[in-house]
Amino acid sequence: MAFPMHLFLTLLCISSLIGVDAAIFTLKNRCNVTIWPGIQSGAGHPVLMKGGLVLEAGQSERIDAPAGWSGRIWPRSGCAFDKSTGRGSCGTGDCGGTLQCDGAGGAPPASLAEFTLDSPLDFYDVSLVDGFNVPVSIFPSGGSGDCSEVKCLRDLNRSCPQELQVRSTGGEVIACKSACNAFNKPEYCCTGEFGNPQTCQPTNYSRIFKNACPRAYSYPYDDATSTFTCTKADYLIAFC
Repeated sequence: MAFPMHLFLTLLCISSLIGVDAAIFTLKNRCNVTIWPGIQSGAGHPVLMKGGLVLEAGQSERIDAPAGWSGRIWPRSGCAFDKSTGRGSCGTGDCGGTLQCDGAGGAPPASLAEFTLDSPLDFYDVSLVDGFNVPVSIFPSGGSGDCSEVKCLRDLNRSCPQELQVRSTGGEVIACKSACNAFNKPEYCCTGEFGNPQTCQPTNYSRIFKNACPRAYSYPYDDATSTFTCTKADYLIAFC
């Protein structure tokens, strides 16, 4: 019995759409220490790589993202996990004491790479609204449109104001809190009477973040210089 032509064409169409629309994320650890990337998917989207993995210095990992995927990817640092159970903790970006975050987000402060694919464009950004722990950059490839690179120029931990610093038990600065997380005031969190773009403006603290990562979100209403679009691209997410 011949295979029905209309079913063949339907499957061919579906296969073609999946191949065209899916994006490839390549996570690259350019730091000189191990990084444990965490991945949190948006509601209704599949969890990629069970939500977490380990990248040794210089190592890369390719991840296939399905069409329409949305979510965030962030670096965790200073982690120690039991090899048999996957339980442990991270100095920054911890997602509940487990290697595979499995849908959980990271504890701030943590640098975020955020994506919404095929909507109908790909929207992407680097956000430091929840603070900074490791430099994160996004490099699109193979797409059409603006497709701008988003790069952090330097390690913000080296210039983080003392009142925002997060230190390890050994005294090293390992992360930089946002002013919102540090002080919980409406003018820094863009809440209350500061809950709109007209009243919530850049602060001395957000400008420090912006200087380190000029194309990253430095406060909630930093849209004009911090949201980027591309069509049918793949993305390199680089740490350091």
